Amino acid sequence: MGYEWLALAAALLWAIASILSVTPARHLGTFSYSRWRMGCTSLMLGMFAWFTQGWATVESAHIIPMMLSGLIGIFIGDTALFACLNRMGPRQAGLLFSCHAVFSAILGYFLFQETMTSGEFLGSVLVFSGVVIAIFFRKAQPGTLEMIHGNVWVAVALGLLAALCQALGGILAKPVMQTAIDPIAASALRMISAFIAHSVLLLSGARIAKPAQAINGKIFATTLLNAFLAMALGMTLILYALREGNVGMVALLSSTTPIMLLPILWFYTKQRPNRFAWAGAIIAVLGTGMLVY
Repeated sequence: MGYEWLALAAALLWAIASILSVTPARHLGTFSYSRWRMGCTSLMLGMFAWFTQGWATVESAHIIPMMLSGLIGIFIGDTALFACLNRMGPRQAGLLFSCHAVFSAILGYFLFQETMTSGEFLGSVLVFSGVVIAIFFRKAQPGTLEMIHGNVWVAVALGLLAALCQALGGILAKPVMQTAIDPIAASALRMISAFIAHSVLLLSGARIAKPAQAINGKIFATTLLNAFLAMALGMTLILYALREGNVGMVALLSSTTPIMLLPILWFYTKQRPNRFAWAGAIIAVLGTGMLVY
């Protein structure tokens, strides 16, 4: 499977996970939910890397870059994303988060001298344009997932922070992923560093780290499933994709999550997206086709 399909698969998993995240994130609170999710993911990936002997591929030079990638891309970025999702819902948070493709392309150009052919550039423009068009498909209805809670500019700032941190996390991981390191062990390193940071914050007594409500069986099961889909699978697929593809292209394809959210939201909310949503989806699919083939 080419890196393009890996990035698209990650985008689909993130779309599903964003819907699954709404209830537990609002029940536990941003930091508590992220901590539980990181803990579950760290355990899953750590055990799998041990079972497959992936830890044997990790060298001392890999540890600091991957831990920094985890701290910036996951501890800060993932937490900021769920804070944004709690304030404005998965669709609008997805729009802001998709900006990580732009940040990644710019950083990849300056740091790794990554370039695009004219066809790839046109495909990239179509994908990003389609994402932007598709997410502006309707106004929020009272009581729906789209309702904005609190100051809208705070939500926007959190979404853009999440996008920037995701881009920086990918940039930090890129050189390491071009070595012989096992992607599952590399992903486990990122998750463990983020979980440690969350745990230190909790032990410090910080009020924001405390749960809004106590966790229960249903919330834990949803969090565990989300951790498996979005982090254990999704983030690991991104690291596999980074081994072969450039940072900007991987980020661009993985930013199609808002497009994939359209049919999922339709099924979940029973509200059909209008023609602008489908127009954006078609444009993005055409652009993706130009990049993949």
